[in-house]
Amino acid sequence: MTPIPQPNNPLHGITLETILTYLVQQYGWAELSKRIPIRCFYNEPSIKSSLKFLRQTPWARKSVEDLYLNSIEK
Repeated sequence: MTPIPQPNNPLHGITLETILTYLVQQYGWAELSKRIPIRCFYNEPSIKSSLKFLRQTPWARKSVEDLYLNSIEK
């Protein structure tokens, strides 16, 4: 069974961990918490705790994905 290509989905094949790691490298935790004001980005931030929160909170995940898409378009 071969995977179905998704040419209209720019996030296809990119994990949430990859997205978050890219954003942290690009902006740092301080700037990331200013752009997306959620507690897991400014109160003892870590990839692991942020991933747990983002996987359980659809609006926060969408915000992170949108920021990622905007930052790679530049």
